[in-house]
Amino acid sequence: IDIIENLSLKKGDIANDSSVNMSVHTGTHIDAPSHFISDGNSVDKIEITTFMGPAYVCHMLNIETITADILDSCQIPKNAKRLLLRTNNSTLWAQKKSDFYKDYVALSPNAAKWIVENNIELVGIDYLSIQKFDDPPDVHITLLKNNVVILEGINLSDVSQGWYDLICLPLKLENIEGSPARALLQQI
Repeated sequence: IDIIENLSLKKGDIANDSSVNMSVHTGTHIDAPSHFISDGNSVDKIEITTFMGPAYVCHMLNIETITADILDSCQIPKNAKRLLLRTNNSTLWAQKKSDFYKDYVALSPNAAKWIVENNIELVGIDYLSIQKFDDPPDVHITLLKNNVVILEGINLSDVSQGWYDLICLPLKLENIEGSPARALLQQI
């Protein structure tokens, strides 16, 4: 992230004013279908209600890859429309390192199919990508072509398994494939 100081009270300017230059896929962010689907919806076309409402946080600790079998074994409630996955990735947030860690926990392609088949509308994970770093984009494509919104880079390190109210506010960027977001959870 590049932060540029345009104006500064300390330098005698009338106000403080800064510019921010970063990828829309930096930190906590959402991926809209147009991230990988040429005619997919951009951020501004997604209903804001998709990002707000009951969300189920599921712990998937001590695994390397989230598969459909693992999702089946977690007893995720059938009425979950928003699913947030807490993995060992959450321990990386406590380290406060800015380096990208390539060996993070992510979804397998069959887990992405499971999410679609179980009518999940939003899936979130506690690292900067929902699929393995060197894998082809099958996970993203499966989710996004089925209009499943992806929330990446969420810090779930202190979040217990269970139901929460999710309030996730992406910027309403016109015709853009993703957006930084602020995601908040309140226990129900």
